[in-house]
Formats: sequence, C-alpha cells, structure tokens
Amino acid sequence: MGEFRMPSLGADMERGKVIEWLVKPGDYVHRGDILAAVDTEKTVMEVESFEEGVVAEYLVDLGVTVPVGTPIARITGTPADVVAAGPPAAGAPSRPTPPPAPAPTAPPTPAAERVAPVPAPKPAEAPEPSAPLTPPIRHLAHQFGVDVDRLHGTGKHGAITRADVEAAAAQRAAPSAVPGHGPEGRVRSSPRARRLAAELGVDLASVSGTGPGGAVTEADLRREAAARGPAPEVGAASVGVESVQAEAVAAAPATRAPVESRPGGTATSEAAERVAGLRRAIGSLMARSKREIPHYYLSTTIDLSSAVAWMQQANADRPISSRLVPAALLLAASARAAKDVPGLNGFFVDGVFQQSTAVHLGVAVALRGGGLVAPAIHDADTLTSDELMARLRDLVARARGGRLQRAEMADPTITVTNLGELGAEAVFGVIYPPQVALVGFGRVVERPWAQDGMLGVRPVVTATLSADHRASDGLRGGRFLARVDELLQKPEDL
Repeated sequence: MGEFRMPSLGADMERGKVIEWLVKPGDYVHRGDILAAVDTEKTVMEVESFEEGVVAEYLVDLGVTVPVGTPIARITGTPADVVAAGPPAAGAPSRPTPPPAPAPTAPPTPAAERVAPVPAPKPAEAPEPSAPLTPPIRHLAHQFGVDVDRLHGTGKHGAITRADVEAAAAQRAAPSAVPGHGPEGRVRSSPRARRLAAELGVDLASVSGTGPGGAVTEADLRREAAARGPAPEVGAASVGVESVQAEAVAAAPATRAPVESRPGGTATSEAAERVAGLRRAIGSLMARSKREIPHYYLSTTIDLSSAVAWMQQANADRPISSRLVPAALLLAASARAAKDVPGLNGFFVDGVFQQSTAVHLGVAVALRGGGLVAPAIHDADTLTSDELMARLRDLVARARGGRLQRAEMADPTITVTNLGELGAEAVFGVIYPPQVALVGFGRVVERPWAQDGMLGVRPVVTATLSADHRASDGLRGGRFLARVDELLQKPEDL
C-alpha cells in the first residue's frame, strides 16, 4: 500500500495530467479497477489500480500536468477496513483514535459511604455504515441517477451489486415532468456522456435520453449529432478503420461539430494546443527511432484472390455488423507470421533483443482530432479472423473515445499499419521503440498477374516490413513476409 504514481502509458510518454477522477477518497478499489482518466498528449486513457485498498486522498489537482512517476493518489488499508469503519468523514482517510488515558485510581471508599452508582448516559448510536460499494457500481449508479444511500445491498456482506442498481433504476424509469432530468433539473448522464456532449457541441438538455430513468447515453448523443448533419472529419483511419466503422456501426456514426462553431473560441485554441502537443510527442519518438534504430526495409506484392473470394463467401449470409473486412485477414496473417518467425516480435532493451513469447499486435489508429495511437490486441496469434474483427472494432471505438487502458498502450510487441483506405499503395513505417519491427499494408488493387504462363487480373496488396538490424536481418525479414503471403493463400485457416 502507498502512493499511486502517474504511470507510463507508452514509450514516448514523459508527462500526463488527470482530467477526471473515477473514484473518490473513501472508496475501496480492487486490482484492475479504473481510477482516473489521464491525458497523455496523444490520447485520453483510463488507468487502473495495481493494488487493492482504500483511496485515502488525491495528491494532484485535475488538469495539472506532472511527470511520469509523480505520486497522484494515496491508497491504503483494505476493503475490510472500509466495511468495519464506514465511510471516512468529509472524504478524508480515517485515522485510528488513540485510547483515552486511564483515570487516576482513587483510594477505596468506606462501605458506609458507598452509594448506588448512577447509570451513565447511553451514548448516541453511531449511524450505520454505508453498504460496501465498488467504484464501478458507484459510477453505474451515478449514470442511472440512483441514490446509493437508499439502497439495500443484496451482495456479500450487504454489498450493493449491479443488479441492485439496475433494479432501482427500473423503478425510477416512469417518465417525470421533464424526462431525463434529475433533482433540481440536472440532466441524468454519465461523465463520459457529458464529455462527449461537449466534444460534439450537443446541449444535453435538448436530447431525449433512452437510458434508465431517461438518462442521456452516448448513443443518444451520437444520434443527435448525426441528425444535425455530418461535419467534416479531421484525420483518417488506419488498418481499414473506415471500413470497420461502415460495417460495424449501423447506429449513428460518431461525428463532431466543427470546433470553430463552438462558442467563445476556447475549444478551438484547446484543440490546436492538443494537436500541437500530440505532434511534438510523435515527432520526438520518431526522431529518436531514426537516430537509434538501424532500419532496413523489405516489400512484396501478395495475391489476394483466395482471400477476397473466401471473404465474400463468408460475408454473404452475415448481417452488416458481423462482416469481415480485409484488415481482419491481414492482421491475422501478420500475427501468425510473427509467432512463426522469431526475431521480429519483442523488444530491444539495454542493448539486448528480448523476444516475446506472446504476440500483442499493435494496431495503428488515426484519431479524429489528428495524431495516431497504436494500442495492442493481446495474444493476437491465438484469435480467429472473426475474433480479430471484433477486437478491432472495439479498439477503434475506445481509442477514439479516449477509453484505452494502460496495458493496451504499454506492451505491443509488433505494430501493423494500413493506409490502404486513403489510397496509398505502400507504406514504409518508422519502428515504434522499443519494438523491432513494423508491418505495413497498402490499398488492395487489381493488377495484371502472370502465373504458370497465364496472364490475368487479380486483387493484390503491397506488404512492407520495417525492421531493426540489431535484432534481425534481411533473411529473417524475407521469411516473415513470405509467411504472411503463405497464410493469406489459405484464409479459411485464419
């Protein structure tokens, strides 16, 4: 137990700032519970607790930028302490009260002078401690507009459960005079929904909420923004993200109002400052990569006839939300090849290449406000193309919504980028240290293709490899690309 420090959420992160606390002093947290949302200059990410205990106090204020490693909160005690002692007063950590000093002993009184003792006044009963409540359940209750102090927990030791909150929310679901409004006219919504409303330029009070008790949800806000008409999008997607969104999101796409239209011009300057900071962070890391890593580059053209035909057949009877896009097959082949060809999957640290036994595939995702992040799909070599498609949709949505978690940014073992949706036929990327390789894919195009003396037209893609000469050589890199090609000829096995 002790201080929770600003974590490093990527090789290029030097500082960060807490923009939202998702727990408060007095809450007890388990390992893996989300504590705060942190702005890293590149994106907003959720950081989780590394230990279990009671949040005693915040050590930094919201919006203050601090270096990595700076204590930002203090965690102490155990959940049992919270249950026994009840919530701390005024949000401060409870301190043990020293026992009163013993009163001096008086000389014995003669029997004749003894009188019947007067009963001491009965102390006032202490208020019953609140039922145990984890931060995720507290946030769920806040989103649904449920007062947790009035709930009777049905969980272990009287803990309030998700079912308790949902049942209370259902009882409140009857429409009030102003649907979606809580006490004092406050619109029911989660912190994320309020943040999204600000980004989209949508007035919460003007939206009809479809959540429990009329709460305004993120989906409600996206529909409202879409109904106002699409706004020009800044930035583009990588790894077939445009296709992912078109296939996966039949519900309204996430559009943003132009920042220039926001009142006061504050959002415009903040957005510009954020983009500038993001470009500085990316530029610094890429400059370091080019200085320190002896890159070598390889490319090959891969026939995708089998892959495209198989994908079209697989998608024929599927709903739009379950259809595959070429990116899923390219990711699957890259992950399997990284597992099969050692030397490209791992980290170069302290002058030594450390091969990873797991393949955590970094996926380059362009952000709407500009910039790029490359979060990881963990154990990608063990996933089918359908599972990778689902993970890709989820990762893109959370990356653009600022809901990535620390582990997803800290441990990719090899990165894949794809600029095919933008029309680029090839991309030679810069390695993201301490990784030792980056795989690139261009646009799927039709080209003349000669095989066995016969000439025809086939769909092809250019695959490239940027690799670190300290960890591998061209022979190994060539084997990697050949393995990717081989795997894509049998898409049914991916």
